[in-house]
Amino acid sequence: MTNHTLAPIFLSHGSPMVALDPRAAGAFWQRLGPAIDGTFGRPQAIVAVSAHTTAAEPVLLGAAQHHTIHDFGGFPDALFQMRYDAPGAPALAERVSLLLRDAGITVRVSGEGGLDHGIWTALRFVYPQADVPVLPLAWVPSLAPAQQFAFGQALAPLADEGVLVLGTGSITHNLFKVFGGRPAVEAPEIAESAAFRAWVHERSALRDWPALFDYRRQAPHAALMHPTDEHWLPWYVAAGAGGRDDAPLRVHSSVTYGCLGMDAYAFGPQAQRLQAALVA
Repeated sequence: MTNHTLAPIFLSHGSPMVALDPRAAGAFWQRLGPAIDGTFGRPQAIVAVSAHTTAAEPVLLGAAQHHTIHDFGGFPDALFQMRYDAPGAPALAERVSLLLRDAGITVRVSGEGGLDHGIWTALRFVYPQADVPVLPLAWVPSLAPAQQFAFGQALAPLADEGVLVLGTGSITHNLFKVFGGRPAVEAPEIAESAAFRAWVHERSALRDWPALFDYRRQAPHAALMHPTDEHWLPWYVAAGAGGRDDAPLRVHSSVTYGCLGMDAYAFGPQAQRLQAALVA
């Protein structure tokens, strides 16, 4: 590992089908791992905050070895045959619990393991050998964006320790639009999705944290694009780990099914270096 800090990131994981039909997001994820490694060195571990691993209070899944969780139904059998059984990070769980407790956040360390599809469908392209230890962090989805950001701030020291903070969800996520209309995966983006994604991009470039924290009221079509917001809130955790001083950078932009945005963001003082490596 180099002495450079890592940039926390947020990845939109979209539908589980991305594991079989990765499209533009998958191509980006395949570039992301080498870009991280070449710019900062291979992460010592990944702390993963996923839309699909939540709890009433924060819980660190500190198993020594993870299994692949197929937490979905109605998809092709080939998807259920996929495995991404990455090593865990029990020693890191103790370090992260200390950081959270120092910030006044109650947290529990569990010996349980398992990677939900929001984690493994992306990581199987980022680090296909499943050789980077992963520490899933179950988070509290009932907290407001500003509170999620503060939660992420407690994780900020991990960047200097070679640990990648990864938030995973979706920048737009209305499954009623997907399953109700059954659009094709390559369907043109609907106007409401485009407007919401553009608003996040613009507010991020301006470091307009008050607006971003108040997205539910200020962002166009917020309730339509996020009938429930557990897929969006991990963005704020990763952003908090990067801090307020640097503008969040969109490092990938694409859409599936016309309404599932696949945007990715990098945060903190090293975000520009990561962005430059991705376009090199």
